[in-house]
Amino acid sequence: MSLEAIGALREPARRAVYEYVAARPEPVSRNEVAEAVGIGRTLAAFHLDKLAEAGLLETAYAPRSGGPGAGRPAKLYRRSAAEHAVTLPPRDYRLLAEVLASAVERAGAEPAAYAAAREQGAKLAGGELIPRLAALGYEPFEDADGTIRLRNCPFHALARAHPPLVCGLNLALLAGLAGDGGLDARLDPRPTGCCVALTSKNNER
Repeated sequence: MSLEAIGALREPARRAVYEYVAARPEPVSRNEVAEAVGIGRTLAAFHLDKLAEAGLLETAYAPRSGGPGAGRPAKLYRRSAAEHAVTLPPRDYRLLAEVLASAVERAGAEPAAYAAAREQGAKLAGGELIPRLAALGYEPFEDADGTIRLRNCPFHALARAHPPLVCGLNLALLAGLAGDGGLDARLDPRPTGCCVALTSKNNER
């Protein structure tokens, strides 16, 4: 499935469709995608359905509000929660991460792990923060108040199995990455995206 999913993104227009949907916080319609990407509605629908078949998007239906077809269900698309990775030959680093996470919890070694994560974040720091976060897979964006939020958690699967440990490690890693640049890393979980937000130290919220 992962090979099929990655192959589905080879076509430039389809990749543009996927990137638009993936960046949206709410599900989007075919019409929205067509307008945003600059292609016809029929072509947008074709690419969206191919991405859904490959497991990259999820679909749902919601009533239209206003305009033609109001009240009838509209097909909506959002990024799938499924993860896709291809390694040749096969590798399973997540299995070892699960073992290490369990060992840390059993040994009560969370403080040492958090310190190591913060040190690693500091090593990764350098240059502009938002491009650095993007390179690490966090998909950052900035709120109107200057808070940096993260659409993606690179450690999502492991965080579901070991939430306190992994979210704590992620927080420490991002705190180290932010360094003394005037931003505080804090836990601010939302229904989607990463549980950490980066806020200005002058922000009193």
